Amino acid sequence: MSEIYSTTVLFEHPLNEKMRTWLRLEFLLQQLYNCSELVDISSALPFFRTVADLLDVLERGDVRTEMLKELDRQQQKMLQWDGVPGVDSERVRTLRNNLKQCAAVLMSAPRLGQALREDRLIASVRQRLSIPGGCCSFDLPGLHIWLHLPQTHRNGQINTWLKTLDPLNAALTLTLDLVRHTEPFKNQISLNGFFQDNAEDADLLRMRIPLVYQLYPQVSGHKTRYAIRFLSLDSENGVIPNRLPFELACC
Repeated sequence: MSEIYSTTVLFEHPLNEKMRTWLRLEFLLQQLYNCSELVDISSALPFFRTVADLLDVLERGDVRTEMLKELDRQQQKMLQWDGVPGVDSERVRTLRNNLKQCAAVLMSAPRLGQALREDRLIASVRQRLSIPGGCCSFDLPGLHIWLHLPQTHRNGQINTWLKTLDPLNAALTLTLDLVRHTEPFKNQISLNGFFQDNAEDADLLRMRIPLVYQLYPQVSGHKTRYAIRFLSLDSENGVIPNRLPFELACC
């Protein structure tokens, strides 16, 4: 069987604004932490643009407070599992300790993103990103000279910036990992490209769709009910099967 027939594509869709923000933060943090060495303007601009996007998201709400509430909620859920027959109590206690540690570090950390906002180089680049072509060397001579400093110097500065995001990244990674594992994937069938069900106060929909169909989901819904409409990548010639098998987890 060829790879395209055996491969599925994972889609995730938030069912509330809190999860929408967290998925966006995860998306941006993953790009920053996985960035390669910044060697020229073509590799540096995506990094600084991602930093600017991250700061914009952090400025739209109290991410720290919401994250601390979720860490506490997850701790309470772990308490309910502790001592239940058949449950790995040691694993549960380890998760509780990890949640407590993440909460303590996040609580004591400075304002999220503050160090990045106050950095002069980041601030100067951020101001020019909205201007078409506004990051030329004559617009940002400071960035131009920074890119000519030794690579070790640039790497050290990037690591310093990322270290200020470690408390948020650790808490977010642990929280989303727990959310994603609250429900297993189940086999489902979509009829004529449509599927709906109850959400039961869920936060996140996860869908695995066979790549061979070249379909993607369009989701509408909230924490109590949702509907999924499957659309073809080729809107003119694509075919949506009458019965589409896919996997779904409502977390």
